[in-house]
Amino acid sequence: MARVRYYLCIALFLCLVAAYGQKPSPNKRAQAAYIAAGESLRLNQLDQAQQHLLLAISYDASFATAYQQLGDILRKQQRYEEAAANYQKVLQLDPNLTPLTYFALGESLLFSGHYSTAQQALESYQQRISPSPSSQRLIDSYLANCRYALQHVQPRTDVLQRLESTVNTQNDEYFPKLTADNRTIIFTRKTDNQENFYESKLVDTGWSEAEMLVGAINSKDFNEGAHCISPDGKYLFFTGCNWPNGLGSCDIYVSKKLDGQWSQPHNLGAPINSKGWEAQPAISADGKTLYFVSNRAGGLGGYDIYSSSLKDDGNWSVPKNLGPQINTPFDEVAPYIHADNRTLYFASDGWPGFGRKDIFFSQLDSLQQWSNPINMGNDVNDFRDQTSLHVSMNGKIGHLSAQDSSGNLDIYRFMVAQPLQPDPVAYVAGHVSDADDNHPLDATITIVNTRNGKTVFLDSSDPVDGTFLATLPIGHNYAFQIQCKGYLFTTLQYALDDPEFTDEKFETEIRLHAMKKGATSTLNNVYFGVNQHELLPESTADLQLLADFLQQHASLHIEIAGHTDNTGNEQTNQLLSEKRAASVKFYLESQGISAGRLSTKGYGASKPIADNTTAAGRQLNRRTAFTIMQL
Repeated sequence: MARVRYYLCIALFLCLVAAYGQKPSPNKRAQAAYIAAGESLRLNQLDQAQQHLLLAISYDASFATAYQQLGDILRKQQRYEEAAANYQKVLQLDPNLTPLTYFALGESLLFSGHYSTAQQALESYQQRISPSPSSQRLIDSYLANCRYALQHVQPRTDVLQRLESTVNTQNDEYFPKLTADNRTIIFTRKTDNQENFYESKLVDTGWSEAEMLVGAINSKDFNEGAHCISPDGKYLFFTGCNWPNGLGSCDIYVSKKLDGQWSQPHNLGAPINSKGWEAQPAISADGKTLYFVSNRAGGLGGYDIYSSSLKDDGNWSVPKNLGPQINTPFDEVAPYIHADNRTLYFASDGWPGFGRKDIFFSQLDSLQQWSNPINMGNDVNDFRDQTSLHVSMNGKIGHLSAQDSSGNLDIYRFMVAQPLQPDPVAYVAGHVSDADDNHPLDATITIVNTRNGKTVFLDSSDPVDGTFLATLPIGHNYAFQIQCKGYLFTTLQYALDDPEFTDEKFETEIRLHAMKKGATSTLNNVYFGVNQHELLPESTADLQLLADFLQQHASLHIEIAGHTDNTGNEQTNQLLSEKRAASVKFYLESQGISAGRLSTKGYGASKPIADNTTAAGRQLNRRTAFTIMQL
């Protein structure tokens, strides 16, 4: 739909040729200056054309055609207040010069926040013409914006706080993205029409002086920007335009941070990228869904938001248009999917708003349908462009890039209103190392929702430092599974079912034991009812992991050990631990593991690993473990 605006702008210039032919100025010097302005326009010398038109007006103050053309130039330069003043002068001098004056005046007034007079001008334009269907959609959209703004505009509070000069400069800064701990911001800066990535760290005195990212990610000859960053700060998906290995004008790339340096970017290729324009990626916290913007054929508007899922074979699925619940006949851009994996923020000039692009909020429901987008209100949005948004893990802090009064893009911080916040999220920061010498391990981290058995996170710890970070929506119980070749796997449990865990950072040190005789691992996600030995369904994740492990290592023999706390009768506890161990053995046999490889033993309360005087200690003592008896 941006094309419709372009064609209307061209139509204005074309109409002026006709207007000049019909209504030249009787003042020869004014007419000569006007003709000179036309020559400058043909050379796209807008500033020079403007000077000629000002000269023409100085010779003939009633030269309506010159005012019209001057307004068109100013509108093309997004100087809407000045453009509106010139169009109003045209209507004073010659209200019948061209109907397009009313459209241009309406757009200029809308884009400078004068909604009532903008509505009047647009309605006047509509009464004077028979627009094409595409032009009518644009007029209807502008009128919808006027009505929405008049109903919803409120006195603005000082919600937006511009980040300090260590981040914002006289250049454009936009697409702010932060790591999960909110202590690193990566953004795009445009200098001399060249886009590159910059990074700033949060220190005691505020944001540090932003510096260009180190590594192969920034280039001297091409533009890169419009990015997203994984919560752990180690993967950067971004837009690269006119790169030699591109499939279209702009493609989506990914780079990984290794040993403090960003790696050579990798083009995601088809089907993500096409011969069209793909940009502005947003990766979900679990790494399984990529949202992006494209103008590929088959869309609903000029630019639409698409999504693609990561398949089991490591390839991306054919992208799907998010459909009319999100996309309109106009432009939807800058998607940001929160770590809750269901809250989407995006910019749009197609949904009713306050002028140009506004930021909107939508959430997936239980049927995986997007809710109707909600405008984030005029504390965040105004009649200028709001271009992109990032929201913190706790959903309370937003970082917005938006135009200021001069038209420059800067980055702002604000507190997100409660109704527009995502679901609460916590995150786990871990370090995986060898239990004997503590060297970091490149381990596979799998996180499973124990209630529904779905894998919500799958990634590897950093091979250099052994770290990983996982974001997890509150309200569920999770089984962590840590595996590394040549080592005994281990599992952890995180019961994040209480809102008090929102934004909480859980830190865990995971030490894996080399696979050898006598090595033991606890199955922290095997569950039984109180004083019962029947396995609960939530135990499946760990039990299946153990079954797969035994199938991969066919020579292993293990002992399955049951343990209890010291509550109750000693004999009862002993019998209960034996039965629980036997239940695990029975499950493994049902998965094809030979009974001859499995032995069981109940230890009752005889081998505590924690203090039985506390509830937390007793919970740790109630456990199921296994030990390698034979390699």
